[in-house]
Amino acid sequence: MQVHVRDNNVDQALRALKKKLQREGVFREMKLKQHFEKPSVRKAREKAEAIRRARKLARKKNQRDIY
Repeated sequence: MQVHVRDNNVDQALRALKKKLQREGVFREMKLKQHFEKPSVRKAREKAEAIRRARKLARKKNQRDIY
């Protein structure tokens, strides 16, 4: 991953890097890997996340259909 520093503006480059890392899910992955997670717990968490994503997508689709 690369971020270009323009006009020696390191703060702006840092902000851009953080945004890219956030979009890629690196921070979330680091947080999850801080502690061991049992496979059964991981499977349940991933299933719950998938359900949440599906519901959110359905809500958005429903909103678009109304208008």
